[in-house]
Order: sequence, then C-alpha cells, then structure tokens
Amino acid sequence: MDDRRTKPLHGLVWNEAAPADVLLRLLGHEDEWLRRAVARRAVLPQEVVEAVLVHPDRRVRSAFAENGAADPAQRARLVDDPSPGVHLALAWGPLAYRQPVPPLPDRAYERLLDHPRSLVRQELLVGSVVPAHILVGLADHEDPVLRKAACGAWDRLADDARERLLHDEDRKVRRAAAVQVCPEDEERTRWLVGELSGQPEDLWTLHEVLDSGRLDRDLAEALVEEDEYRAQIASNPSLPPDLVARLAVDPEPRVRLQVSARPELTESERAAVAYTVDAEDRLPALGWVWERRADAAFLRRCARSAHTWLRRSAAICPGLPADAVELLAQDEDFAVRLLLAEFHPEPPPELLLDLYLNGTHRAVRLLITRPGFPTAGLAARFGDSPDPERRRLALRDPELEPQLLDRLTRDPQTRNEAARDPRLPVARIRELLVDPDDDAAAAAAANPALPAADMRLLLDRAHVPEIPVNDPTIDC
Repeated sequence: MDDRRTKPLHGLVWNEAAPADVLLRLLGHEDEWLRRAVARRAVLPQEVVEAVLVHPDRRVRSAFAENGAADPAQRARLVDDPSPGVHLALAWGPLAYRQPVPPLPDRAYERLLDHPRSLVRQELLVGSVVPAHILVGLADHEDPVLRKAACGAWDRLADDARERLLHDEDRKVRRAAAVQVCPEDEERTRWLVGELSGQPEDLWTLHEVLDSGRLDRDLAEALVEEDEYRAQIASNPSLPPDLVARLAVDPEPRVRLQVSARPELTESERAAVAYTVDAEDRLPALGWVWERRADAAFLRRCARSAHTWLRRSAAICPGLPADAVELLAQDEDFAVRLLLAEFHPEPPPELLLDLYLNGTHRAVRLLITRPGFPTAGLAARFGDSPDPERRRLALRDPELEPQLLDRLTRDPQTRNEAARDPRLPVARIRELLVDPDDDAAAAAAANPALPAADMRLLLDRAHVPEIPVNDPTIDC
C-alpha cells in the first residue's frame, strides 16, 4: 500500500458528505485507524452501520460500541456480538467530555447485567450511567456487586428493599446502603467511619461520609482531633457551632477554606475567616449552591458574594439570571468567567471570544464550539492579524470574502483549517489535494464540498478495494 496515497484518506474518513460506498471502502482498508475511524463517525448511513456490526475486525465493532453519537438502538445490537471484548466496550460506553449520552434500550442493560463474565457486569456499573429504573431491579440480585449498585437508585427503592440492603449479608452492600442514610443516621455514620478508616480504596467514600454524615457529639469531637479528617468534616452540616468556630481558626488553610464556604454563614462571618482561593485552585461546585440552581434570587446573592467559591458555584447554574450573568462575565476570577462560559446556556458572546483569545487554560480552545460564539465581523477584525490563531477565526465569519478565503488557503499557518471550508471552490480543493504528503491534502479531503467522484478517485489512487460486506468470518 502506498503510504503517500493513504494520507488524504485520514481526512476523507471524516468528510461529512462522504457517501456510503466511500465509507464502505474505507472500512475495508488495511489501516486499522481508518477502519475504526469509520465506526466512530457521528453520522453513518444505515448500510455502513450494517457493515460495521458484522465487520471481521472486532476492534471496529468495539469502536462502534463506544460511539456516543451513534443510535443507542444500533449500538445495543452488539449485545449479540460473538466477542466478549465487544461486550466489554459496550458496557464501558462512550467517553464523552461533558456531553450527555442517550441510554441504551433496557434489553441491552439487562443482557449486559446478566453477562457470564463478571468484568462486563462490573464495567457497565463503573463506566456507564445505568438508568435508575434498571438499578431498582437489582436490589435482590444474587450478585452482591449488583445489589450494591442498586443503592445508587435509593430514592426509587421501596422501603422494604432499602431495609434488606441495609441488613444485607454482604458487608460492601451494607456499606453502600448505609452511605445513603448516614446524613440522617448518627449510628450508621459512626459505623461507616470505623469501617472505612485506614482503607485506601475506600477513601472517596469516607470523604463523602465525613462531609455529609450526621455526627454525634463524641464522634465530632474525636474527628476534630484528627489532622487527616478536619478538612472533610469542616463542611459537615451537623458539626456543632463551637467546633465550627474552632476550625475557623485552624492552622491548616484547607480547613479554614471549607469553613468559610458553609451555607449558614453570613457575608461578614465569611470575611472573618482567614481563607484564600488561588486562581489555580480546582474547587468542586458547592453542593448547597447546586441544590438551589433554579433559585434566581439566591443565585444573585451568590454572584454578588465576596467569596470566590460561591461565585464559581453560581456560574455553573443554569438558573442564573441575566443580570448575574452580566456581573460574573466581568468577574476578576478567571475560573468564574471560564465556568460561566462553559456551563451557562447563554454565555455572553464577547466573553467567549475574550477567553478564547486571551485565556491560557486548555479548556478555552473548546469555547469555539459553544452556542453563541460570535461569528459576524471576525474576518474584518482578524483576517490580517499577525497572530495565526486570530486569522483562523476569520474562517468562522459567514460573510468571509472569497479572496480572503483563498489567501488563507495559501498561508502555511491557516491553510489546513481553510482547506476544510465548504465555501472553497472545488478547483482550489483539488489543487490542495495534489501533494498527498502535505497535511493540507488530508484537510481538503475532509471538505464536504469535494465531489463524490473525487472521493472515489482518492480511493482508487490508494488502491482501496471494496469491502466484502457479507464476509462470514468474524474475529472474536
């Protein structure tokens, strides 16, 4: 196989306009990356889906199992695949960054939870978001791992099922059930602290218990004396006021920070705590703020708070009113502005642009995909910029002039992005395809304006045969 002729195919595989016959031929290519890339496409014609589902290479079928953009009903057909490795990929599910993935049909979960290999069952519970109504049905399962998983649907369980799980013969199941009730149960909180302390594999669960479990006075006093636990219990709602006051002057900065963000404190009481929030501190959203994420009046107060942690937490809440959005868009804390840009349904367009241009965090590169990212006027503003990153923004302008687009295809620093622009004349796309060693050739092959006949010509030049769709040989 001629590697020089193969390079453009790495762009062609992502071409949104590629017809089914082109994708089928790519699916038969000897390059494993190309085959798997076909299965990972967001949109696949039905006949290509059918070919993927019976492809002889199980890695192709596994790639489709992990494709979060694919129809869940089509992915679910892989429960009948002969390969346990494909079942494992389906159980683990798509790796989607902050993107919700539609659930599989119930039948698929039922089959995977009944899989003869325990690893498949366990990976389903770890890697996927199993619907609560499926978890409810596991409360009396013979496998304790699955009974433990049922505790994740605690609010949906009947009272008698909860009682059985709280008194389950398996210790880990009892722990998982006790975690669900410990915010109202001092006795179980004490038991859990004893059970989980000193167990590295249970550290996260212990932190959850220390953060929210109901503490009796003796346990609270004992935990305050433990250096490794004070930062966790400092935010516990049941911590007695005198112990809260004691931790507010703790020598450890993390402890004081946790105290400063307790919900019952007033602004003046927060200011009296010697806490700091550094620009690089990675702080989770405060649970008591998120619980009121639709309360506009409450979120306004958080947005006006002098405490950075409260403002960061408010910034991710969808119920944040317009005036608070405007306020946080000008916040002195970079993380507040970035979180607002990432999570609010309607972030200010100029905020998105400013962060994209001036932010140093890697997450700002993704802001260009957010709804509302400004496009009008970008060509005039940045088409002649000495900064190639800004020149690339000109390509997002719906009124980009043909002359500037052509110039950007000849600029070594913007050529690859410009080569993908569907407004590019076909003649220019073909010119960019001439040198298959040039990265711009792969980019031009991804251009949806490329005629299907040209796509087939690229395959012919690379000597790519058609896939034998009905090949009965399946690699298990």
